[in-house]
Amino acid sequence: QVQLVESGGGLVQPGGSLRLSCAASGTIASISSMGWYRQAPGKERELVARITSGSSTNYADSVKGRFTISRDNAKNTVYLQMNSLKPEDTAVYYCNAGVRTYSGRYRYDDYWGQGTQVTVSS
Repeated sequence: QVQLVESGGGLVQPGGSLRLSCAASGTIASISSMGWYRQAPGKERELVARITSGSSTNYADSVKGRFTISRDNAKNTVYLQMNSLKPEDTAVYYCNAGVRTYSGRYRYDDYWGQGTQVTVSS
């Protein structure tokens, strides 16, 4: 039905930058909010940033001023620009989206990507 495919993770030195992308595809009628979460080893998954269909955003305190979330509604894609990266940003980053689909009737479901590894290390 709907797939979220992330890209852009990798290894970067402290202070460096990365840009994550997540593209949604499938039988999509509309997408409400989209977001990025992360999970470090031994820790709970946590919200990094979210953006609504109207482009309102919210961020975790730990990334405010360093990360920027944006979206391209025409491409069903959400981005996360990460600057001034720190070792504590190391985690698997997951894309999330609330998607409305139509297959004879409308339904609303929450979808997750497969995750992309971000490692910040010298």
